[in-house]
Amino acid sequence: MKQARKGMSRGLVAVLAFGLSTAVWAESGVALLKRFVQQTARAEGQFVQAVYRQNGGRGEQSEGHFAFERPGKFRWEYAKPYRQLLVGDGKKLWSYDPELQQVTVKTLGDALGATPAAILAGNGDLDKNFTLEDGGRMNELDWAVATPRAADSSFERMKMGFADGRLAAMEIQDNFGQTTVLRFTEFKTNPTLAADLFSFTPPAGVDVVGE
Repeated sequence: MKQARKGMSRGLVAVLAFGLSTAVWAESGVALLKRFVQQTARAEGQFVQAVYRQNGGRGEQSEGHFAFERPGKFRWEYAKPYRQLLVGDGKKLWSYDPELQQVTVKTLGDALGATPAAILAGNGDLDKNFTLEDGGRMNELDWAVATPRAADSSFERMKMGFADGRLAAMEIQDNFGQTTVLRFTEFKTNPTLAADLFSFTPPAGVDVVGE
């Protein structure tokens, strides 16, 4: 009996020790976010996007391909249900709507710093533009929460979910109560990207609006 109790006691100690070890070594969402930003110079993959309204209803779902390269270069290409292309070349942001035959262009400048795109394509200086906090674990993802420091930001906060250190999801809550949910798949870290992926020339015959 004493031997059995000793074995049970040892087993309990092992369980407690393992649990303590897991708690000590588990990374917070903020630590995962910062490591992702530091170690991911470029990436590409697929995304699915859905917008949820303030009343709980879901808007249209879209999907497509993305790529980015720090600092300031990104390509966001919607394939379904409608085609649309967003390209940041490091200096300008190009938005092309093939159906409208229109291109809108804006100077990128410092505007990238406090936007959701800064997480993917910014210069990595997150603490300057965001207040960061751990979002806990939910739906098998570890979450970090970023709240913009700028009072005139276009969104209230965003959450980034990580699976095995890889960015798997983003949830962006805007100032109108809508939440945009992005799920990433086939996420490739630091791949070789085509040299012209982040350049854009307006197609002949389209209207160009902006700077």
